[in-house]
Formats: sequence, structure tokens, C-alpha cells
Amino acid sequence: MTNKIRTLTGITTTGTPHLGNYVGAIRPAIAASRRADVESFYFLADYHALVKCEDPVRIAQSRLEIAATWLALGLDTERAFFYRQSDITEIPELTWLLTCVTAKGLLNRAHAYKAAVDRNVGDNEDGDAGINAGLFMYPVLMAADILIFNAQRVPVGRDQIQHIEMARDIAQRFNHLYGAAYRAATKADSDPFVLPEAVTDEDVATLPGLDGRKMSKSYNNTIPLWLSARDLKKAIFGIITDSLAPGQAKETEGSSIFSIYQAFASGEETAAMRQAFADGIGWADAKQKLFERIDAELAAPREQYNALISQPDEIEERLLAGAKKARERSAPLIAALREAVGLTSRLAAKSNAPTRIDAGSAGSAPPQWKRYREKDGLFYFKLVDGDGAVLLQSVGFHRPDEVGSAIARLMALLGQVAVDSAMLAMDGRIEVAGSVEAVQQALAMLEEIENRKRAAKDAQARAL
Repeated sequence: MTNKIRTLTGITTTGTPHLGNYVGAIRPAIAASRRADVESFYFLADYHALVKCEDPVRIAQSRLEIAATWLALGLDTERAFFYRQSDITEIPELTWLLTCVTAKGLLNRAHAYKAAVDRNVGDNEDGDAGINAGLFMYPVLMAADILIFNAQRVPVGRDQIQHIEMARDIAQRFNHLYGAAYRAATKADSDPFVLPEAVTDEDVATLPGLDGRKMSKSYNNTIPLWLSARDLKKAIFGIITDSLAPGQAKETEGSSIFSIYQAFASGEETAAMRQAFADGIGWADAKQKLFERIDAELAAPREQYNALISQPDEIEERLLAGAKKARERSAPLIAALREAVGLTSRLAAKSNAPTRIDAGSAGSAPPQWKRYREKDGLFYFKLVDGDGAVLLQSVGFHRPDEVGSAIARLMALLGQVAVDSAMLAMDGRIEVAGSVEAVQQALAMLEEIENRKRAAKDAQARAL
């Protein structure tokens, strides 16, 4: 793990993004991802979308559009983690582990569920009429989204703060029940889950829509983000204004034109527009200036977006690469959690190894980790089998503790069904010289040797 602050943001995958989404969420999130002290996780919340949307075509199209939007607007996927929720198989597994420690009473108090029940009661219906279990379980899935990567900060709107508080409650309960078992399995000093914090930005920009109300799909007053220049101008000229004529001073307070302009303009540009309002700029001229300012910012990204949408395979490659990088974090954690709750698959992995040599049998040398420092000052390690053949070879690390962490991550992969050479390679830090099967066999033997040593030490301690 890194010392950077881990932040995580879920992105809804229903509907088409509009200017309000861009100014209020996407633009500041991408800017935050460039901070040197932050490690950012952004995911397409397509499992969550299934709670309210049963149209597979809409789900698929929205996933494509939202991914293309973030990529076109400059999200650096080399720095940030960018993936689809449904590509991280550990998330639904963790959801079930968390479900089994979550009190039903906690979920009963969730705002979205309570509001749905209250509406039913108000309509003289059964309280749970038309409510699916997905809505009821939504907070647990959201907790899994956050905890699978142990995000420390989760930027949310005020309506989502309760979900972060619930994620903290669920994490604390799991830590209480299984913390000791987790520490024993991983030899770590900490509990499995960090308690996340909700982060709200009081200064986040909220754009007015075409009718002056908050820009929202619910009001059908949005300006879609990726309109052509011609259609963008048409939409902007459709913004409702008052009847003040050119030459009459206009108030910036409460003006949709000015509020939207300010969200895109620099301080100097905003001051100039404020003066133009005082001088009585005509509404047509003000709308023209607004169109030109927005189009100047979105013209290049629009071109990139259209190129990406026409090449969905490129988007797919980027998302799958992001999922692979993310699963290098999630797979070891879920392996440790499985062992902590008693679902370890390590014994199965050992028994399924076709040519496994007993770690204690006579005449057979066990595999070994070999750690060393080269003349370049860097620290290395390799895994060799009983005959001395190299199975894994690391690149150089700057600190010896990084070697220990890398070995621990490799051991945590033991028994995972989906382990492949790419996962063993740990994003290019390990050269896989042997077969995956041979590596898994060696890791299983090393684990057994360690277990025997631990058992003998415990027996000795009891004897004393």
C-alpha cells in the first residue's frame, strides 16, 4: 500500500452527462486526481444502476458514454484507478461477507429505503410494495465498493453522508468479529478495514438549468455535455431570462446566464461579464458570450469524446486494464478475508497441485525466498524451487520493507482461483520465470512450512 490518501468516487451509469455534472463533479474530481498526495479510485457504478434501471441497452450505452466522458476530459488512467464495478469480482463477494455482519435494523434506517416505504404508506399501499432487495441492500454494496480498496476519503453530496456512516458501522462490526483472525492470517498489525470518512465540498458549483431551477434530469432542464457546437448554442439561447431590454442594467444575482458563465470563466472574465451586466448588455449578447466561453473549453474534449465513442474497443481496453490494476489490490485482500472468516481455499489449492512434494519429505529440498542487495543499492528477491530453478524474479526496490510487502502480497494470492501470470507480475515488478502452477505449488509449500513452525512454537509455549 502507498502512503498517499486513498479517495474513491462512484460514477452513476444511467443517463447522459450534462454541464451540471461536469462542473459539479467531473471537473473537480479529475483535478483532484492529479494531486501528488492522492491515490484516486474512480469506478462506473453499473451494479448500482441495476437497482433502478431494467433496460440493458440503456445500461450498456451509458457505461460507454460515461467512460468516454471521463477519458475525453483528461482523466489520467496511469495515475488513477479507473474501472467498472462489475469487472471487480471481489466486490460482490465482499458484499456477501459484509451482509452477514450487517444488522437489518441498520438497513431499515437508510434514507432511500425509508422514503420509499413512506411513499407507499402514504398511498395506502403495503410498505414494501414495489421495493426490490437491491434498494434495501444498496448501502452494503456501497460499503463493499469503499472497503475493498480501503478508501480513506469518499467525496459525496450531503444526501450520501449516511451511506458513508453506515459503511463505517459495517466495517467496525467486521473488524470486531474477524480482526484477530485477519491479523493471524496476514501477520499484519492492523484490522482489515480502514474506517472511511465522508468529504463534502460546500463550495461545489451547482448550475441552474434552462428554467432557472437546479440543472437536473428530474426537471428535464439540462444542457447535455456533448452537444454539437450548433446544438449547444441553440440550448443556451433557450435559457429563460427576464424582459429587460439592451441598455438596462441587469442583476447578476439570480441570473442563470451569469451563474453558468462564472462556472466556466476566469476571475478576470467573470469581472468583465459583471461589468457588462451593469452596463446593460443585451440578453442575446450575453448568451453569445456564454456559448463562446463554454465551447472554448469543451471543443477539444468534444472531438476526443466523439473519437472514443466511435472506437468502443479502445474504451474497453482502457477499462479492462483499469480493472486488472485494481484487482491487484482487491484480490489479495479478499483472499485474506476468506481465510479470516474460515473460507480459505488454501487447503484446496494445495490438494489440487498435481505434482506437489511434501514439505517435510526426506530428500526433497523446499522452495526458498532469496533476498539480496545488488551493487546498484537496490533490494531484490527471487523465489526458487527445491532444485534452485528461479520461479519469480523481482525488479529492484528502494527499501527492504518493500521487498517484504511484495512477498506478502504474493503469499496472499495463494489459493485464488483466478490467479494468472499477470497477477503474479504485479504490474511489471515481478518477472514470472516458472509456470503459474509451479509458483502456486511453491507458495503452498512455503505456507505449510510456516504453519508447521508456528504450530511447533505454539506447542512449545503451551508446554512452558
